[in-house]
Amino acid sequence: MELKIVIIGAGEVGFNLAKSLSRENYDITVIDINPDKCTRIKNNLDAHVIEGDGASQRVLQHIDMRKVDYLLALTRIDEVNLVASRISKKMGAKHVICRLRNTEYLHKNAIITPEQFGIEYVTYPEKAAQIEIEHLIRRSSTVEVQEFKNGEILMVGVNLESSSPLIGRTIDNVMTSNPFTHHKTVFINRSDDFFIPKSEDVYQKNDHVYFIGRKNDIDDIQKMAGKPSFNVKNVMILGSGKIGRLLAKSLQYDYNVKIIEKNKQKAKFFSPNLSDSLMLIGDGLDIEFLESENISDVDCFVAATQNEQTNILASLLAKHYGAKQVILHITTTNYLKSVRRIGADAIVSKNISAVNEVLNVIRSNEDNVEIHRFDDVGVEAIDVIVDDNCKYLLDNMTLDSISEDYSISAIIRDEKITIPNKRSEIKPGDELLMFTKPEHAQKAESLFVNK
Repeated sequence: MELKIVIIGAGEVGFNLAKSLSRENYDITVIDINPDKCTRIKNNLDAHVIEGDGASQRVLQHIDMRKVDYLLALTRIDEVNLVASRISKKMGAKHVICRLRNTEYLHKNAIITPEQFGIEYVTYPEKAAQIEIEHLIRRSSTVEVQEFKNGEILMVGVNLESSSPLIGRTIDNVMTSNPFTHHKTVFINRSDDFFIPKSEDVYQKNDHVYFIGRKNDIDDIQKMAGKPSFNVKNVMILGSGKIGRLLAKSLQYDYNVKIIEKNKQKAKFFSPNLSDSLMLIGDGLDIEFLESENISDVDCFVAATQNEQTNILASLLAKHYGAKQVILHITTTNYLKSVRRIGADAIVSKNISAVNEVLNVIRSNEDNVEIHRFDDVGVEAIDVIVDDNCKYLLDNMTLDSISEDYSISAIIRDEKITIPNKRSEIKPGDELLMFTKPEHAQKAESLFVNK
């Protein structure tokens, strides 16, 4: 059955979410008060567009909300999203997902909660970005870290530099020669082409390789790839915006944290709430200032201002002057492919985090299996339970015989996690973690799940 989805807000999050959903032939309506954003949707996507205030009852009455499966309130303004969510739920929308910036609604003693507005799920983009950056700092030398099964399984992205011992070797050769480093290569980014590798594919210089492993094996996997983690002590954050503050507050008790803020009033206002961080008033693009603050001794530099150009330039400077790890935050996804080439160790986008989060909720709800969508790379992680009479078992298939379009990356049986090889056995009731492209997802699920 075709889902009917209404998106309120055609900014970066709304546009990219509509773009992803339109590939799946959903009936999509986008509402925005800005005529330029509406024109962008009309010119680029197959979606209905309504120009108007998404929090207006008059505008929302143009839609039969009783037929709407998902109402997504994704503007930059919390109050608009809350009102739009409440009206839409009252008018009959089945599911409501809302974007909020203010994390006060998370507090256990909050007077007003999202549930009171009929909201089933809330995405906090800045909070999601903060968590992603924190994972990268705590798991140094990686370009991406994703957790599965409450952190017991990790996916880490590693950039293969010229010194990596993996370069020139096949996937199969590396697995065979490292029998005690249990890992699975789930996908590779090669010159902005993301693909799920076959056993005979060869690792190349500058590949961004994404490995899956048990939490306790990740250090060995990083060493195997030539990118061992290092001890992080000094962290420098550029910008005291929402992401910078959340990050400093979370890290300040474990690391020496410095925050650089150009705006004097802003620095003085936020400094008392970050008593264990050192707030510096200065320009992150001033080379003399960076050198005076010993940029060469910084283990991790995070560029998280609200100005993308500043973040990009500051990242280049920090890397050039000796920061060991540089993490760059961007908001405009148009820059994503370009900035991957400039030398930052890792790139985080709050907007991509929000898009992936919402896609995961919709797909997981509709397919009744847990799905993690990485829309910026075009790959899905699917969590399924193996049915007794599924096609895989009935046809006596083996892991070696299934399509290499799917990567079976972990088997969980009786709470024990196994990173499988070609000879691993799959039994009824096993929980599987699989990676595949979105176009192969349903076929991959159908091997193990009877619908």
